[in-house]
Amino acid sequence: MPGRLSLLRSWAQAGSRLSGPCPVPDAQRDSPGHLAARQAACHIVAVPHLTPADFRPARTLHCIQRWMPCPPLLPPGYRRRRPESGALHLILREHLETFLERVDEDPCSPGLASFVEAELRGYLRCGILAHGFARCRCATCKDDILVAFSCKGRGICSSCAGRRMAEGAARLVDEVLPRVPVRQWVLTLPYPLRYRLAWDSALLTEVLNVFLSEVTACYARLARARGLSEAKTGAYTVIQRFSGSLALNIHLHSLLLDGVFVPGDAEQAPVFQPLAVKEADVLAVVRSTELAVLRLLERKGLIEPEECLPRGEDEFAEQQPLMAGLYQSSVEGRIAVGERRGLAVRRLRGLPSSRQAARRRPKRKKPMCATSGAFDLHARVRIRAEHRGELERLARYLLRPAIALDRLRLLPGGMVAYDLRAPWADGTTGFLFSPMEFIEKLAALVPPKGRNLVRYHGVLAPGSRLRALVVPGKRRRKEGAPPKLIPRTRIPWADLLKRVFSIEILRCVRCGGWREVMGVVKDPLAARKILEHLGMDTEAYEPLPARAPPQLDLAL
Repeated sequence: MPGRLSLLRSWAQAGSRLSGPCPVPDAQRDSPGHLAARQAACHIVAVPHLTPADFRPARTLHCIQRWMPCPPLLPPGYRRRRPESGALHLILREHLETFLERVDEDPCSPGLASFVEAELRGYLRCGILAHGFARCRCATCKDDILVAFSCKGRGICSSCAGRRMAEGAARLVDEVLPRVPVRQWVLTLPYPLRYRLAWDSALLTEVLNVFLSEVTACYARLARARGLSEAKTGAYTVIQRFSGSLALNIHLHSLLLDGVFVPGDAEQAPVFQPLAVKEADVLAVVRSTELAVLRLLERKGLIEPEECLPRGEDEFAEQQPLMAGLYQSSVEGRIAVGERRGLAVRRLRGLPSSRQAARRRPKRKKPMCATSGAFDLHARVRIRAEHRGELERLARYLLRPAIALDRLRLLPGGMVAYDLRAPWADGTTGFLFSPMEFIEKLAALVPPKGRNLVRYHGVLAPGSRLRALVVPGKRRRKEGAPPKLIPRTRIPWADLLKRVFSIEILRCVRCGGWREVMGVVKDPLAARKILEHLGMDTEAYEPLPARAPPQLDLAL
């Protein structure tokens, strides 16, 4: 083992920060893990101004231990996320390897798509301190908090999707949508078309363009009726791939400026003119959208004339037969693999009295809603210009995670229950899955890698000449150049916590100072040594090995 002086010099050359004492209880100063934890702390932060001359041979190990991080004090209302104790993490940890082994049994099939497997495995590492963390330290009292790394998944991780939801909604309200009325248009598509759009991104883009062209044409007609020429509107669209029952449901949520921008003078910004959309306009839009989408499918040879079922070759099923089966079964509400293959998903029913009450409840026509064939359009929600808080909440709804963890339950027998927000008209209150069936439904909800689920159109499009004149983002001007937006940067994690939960996570509870992100620990061995010294959980929670399929008991 190297001497104390050489060990100190190696730490100094590595850039470890040893300034500002943080008291450690006497009972821990002589513990065997304290030196290892302090040595592992060299992975946390680098301070270039420390040199070997700053250390003297007189310093002993007893003094060095004073600079170990203390157990942190967290702000009121903040609680570190512990995904390892949740139902979703338990299901994936125990059954993921078994599921992957079962679906890879066919040698002719390429198996599960790589981006789906990476998403499922990444969730098992998300929020686990043993896989690495960032270190935030108070500059005054040296109090530390540890923040685990995230998986940055787009499909099943509610934490990463929640951060993306909060950031996307904040940017949309602060930097994109002007202070004008906004209306939400929600287009629900036919079941046969959802499967095709789940993997055919080019067709999905064309269907979206058809829908928005019909909506903008509606606004243009209303503008011409008021004598407004060269009027333009804008749209922000989120492509949602899920429903409340964990089924694959491709549908479109579009936020449109509820009016038009009319060009002003040569040196003036365009002027917004609100327009009144009526229920007859919604019906006209859904009918024209249905006809335009059917004509699009006919031109591509996907349907025959006077037919609404997709036809043509399914190249996705030829290249990825397993994923095609998962998508198709998820759309239809059936099981794709396992013993119940081809059967409907099991449902949880309410009490007979609640089912009878649901059946007796009269069906009322919703205002500002229209249906044409299998297309359904909803345009009731409208946010006034001054209600920016409501607009941000609506944007969070559009960008919300696919899975609500508070509605996921593990039953005593090992089954998985997922509850609905509200009972359906037939009394269904939730759905019942085996662990394999549940992972199958998760796999169908993961969006393909590189597919953009957020789109901008009209005056909000990136290439629009009017965008810089109508969006509320900060602008910078150059001599002789039009205004341009400041380059996009991510909103800090602490700012999002303050905005959404009103928690000052970087405010030190001990002294009232401010914490700063000092560095990160990427080495799992170093991370576990630090956690062991702090008395925190060092388990990595790796997935369990695959299990053999159950054998039949034969009576001999």
